[in-house]
Amino acid sequence: MRATPGEFQWARLHADVNRGLRRGAWYRVIRLTEDDVVLDVNRAPLRVPRPLLELATSPPRRWSVVSRLRDAVRPPPEWGDQYAACPVCRNRARIKGRPLTMRCHRCDGVFRIAWEELGVKGIVARRHDDTFQET
Repeated sequence: MRATPGEFQWARLHADVNRGLRRGAWYRVIRLTEDDVVLDVNRAPLRVPRPLLELATSPPRRWSVVSRLRDAVRPPPEWGDQYAACPVCRNRARIKGRPLTMRCHRCDGVFRIAWEELGVKGIVARRHDDTFQET
């Protein structure tokens, strides 16, 4: 079954597993089945078990905060214990302090940081449409 308007259109990994996805990054849903979700990952389909994903109906508009995982392969040491994933281009960036917003150096977007999502587990459908303009 194809994802249609009103259904889940975006997904991100919420489990501590390696599945070829950047943790915290959102991917477009191509197809949903009862057990799996097919995601567009670098213009190629990738099938992921549905229980491993958090699903959303609209494009994300907040930085995801990602805790460094024990099996991370050579992450930059300057990222520290947490880093952020851009909601637009999936760029990963160091978080300095606890800012409310942050500019992405790759796409130049300024977005709120989703501190409230730290530690949230489970599949949740919610809107991710908070955008901010830097003044």
